[in-house]
Order: sequence, then structure tokens, then C-alpha cells
Amino acid sequence: MPIIQRENAKLHYQVFGRGKHIVFAFHGYGQEGSHFQILADALKPDCTVYAFDLFFHGKSKLPKSKWPLRKEFLCALIQQLLDEENISRFSVMAFSMGGKFALTLIEGFPHLIEKVLLVAPDGIKTNFWYSMATYPGWLQGMFKRTVLRPVPFFKFVKLLDRYNVVDKGLLRFANWHMESTPKRLRIYKSWMGFSQLTFDIREIVRLLNQHNTKVYLFLGEFDKVIPQHSLQVFVKAVENCELVLLKTGHTFLLHDVASYLRRHPEVFR
Repeated sequence: MPIIQRENAKLHYQVFGRGKHIVFAFHGYGQEGSHFQILADALKPDCTVYAFDLFFHGKSKLPKSKWPLRKEFLCALIQQLLDEENISRFSVMAFSMGGKFALTLIEGFPHLIEKVLLVAPDGIKTNFWYSMATYPGWLQGMFKRTVLRPVPFFKFVKLLDRYNVVDKGLLRFANWHMESTPKRLRIYKSWMGFSQLTFDIREIVRLLNQHNTKVYLFLGEFDKVIPQHSLQVFVKAVENCELVLLKTGHTFLLHDVASYLRRHPEVFR
């Protein structure tokens, strides 16, 4: 598997296809770059997909000295890849948490980006629970204790379920990601490690509009993790944005997006 190395950081990626359009792909939480193979297959023969393992996932490594990840450092890694592979233009594709990486590239390389494909992206509308966990001070310590002693968390989830305070799909999503110590540790590392990947969305919109960048935004009609109503302002603000609403939830969005791309090869033609 190819790798970009810089200051003890290792960013692994896989390459799918040999098409003329270069696509940098960033997966969601709990996944790896290989999850994009289904989309890469749908984009054949037009695209070459560089599917990255995000830090704390797959084989990518971010040393503690680089916590939290800085946008400048991520852009330096990508610039290294651009130089090594002699890439002059590329598109970005991202799912869920990978949206933060895509937005970083939009901010850092607006003049090089051909198209943007965002699948229920995180980073545009900040999630309340994410803010709670990453806010400086005692809340960080509380979340860290939850990683090691999760019983109070699960009692709280059961209480929410009993009184129907939160959507049951969201509770199942939370339970699955918190069910084991390795999963909870990965959540903690990811949330702390990516806490500096925040954005002025008005500036992101300005850059997209300035360069007339085509944006495809794929959302799930039944998605409770990244609900469609939370991104309506973004959709209206981006002048060259196409909203694709699919009849699915968060978990199966990549499969449905792959089916859409097979039916619409004109996306990259």
C-alpha cells in the first residue's frame, strides 16, 4: 500500500482505477480507504481514485506530537503527494467524518479542485455532541473517563431511549461505536485528534463560487446522523451545487451513491 511520510506521520492510501480524472477520497468513522472501492468501480473507466486511510484508522499513523492535526500539516502531506505523482488537478470525495478532510483541501487548494462529491459530510454543520466532547476543559476529561468506564454512558443512553428523547437510530449508532474499549478509544483519538479541523463555511462557499466548482451533495432521506435539513443553507449558498437525496440512512449511503454514479456516468465526463 502506498504511503506519504512526513515528520513521523504516515498517511496510507490505495489507488483504484486508471482514468484521467484524479479523485482523492476520504472515508467515514470506523472505515478504511478500501470502503471506496465500490465507488471507484462505479467511476470506471473515467477516474483514478486515491482512497486514504484517515489517521487512527487503517494503517495511517499520527504521532502524539502532531495532535491535534493541523490543516497546514494535512495540506503539506497532500502537496507532497501532488509533487510525487505530478498531479495538477483533482477532485475530492468524502463520506461523513471524511468531510473535514475534504473541506481542508477545498480551503487549501481551491484552484486545483475539479469537482467535489460530499456524502453526508461532517464539518459543515457542527454536531452538538462533537462540540461537547472536544470543548476545552472538564468535558474532555469526562469523555476520556467514558472511554475507560462506559457504564454511566450506557445508563444515560437507556434513559434517553426510555423517554424517547433521541431518535432510536441515533442511539443504535452510538451504541455500536461505543460497545468496546478499542472502538471508544478510536472515537476519543479521532475527536481529539481532529478537533482543529474547523471551518468558516462562508469562506468555503466563497471559494467554491469563486472557482465555479461543481459540488454534488449526497444525503440520505432517513439519515439521522447528518440530517438533510442541517445542510439546506449550504446547498442554497453554493451556486453550482446539485443535491442528490437518496432513500436510505447513514450506514448504506456509499452503496446507494455508487448505484447513482453507475446510472450517471456524466458526473466525470
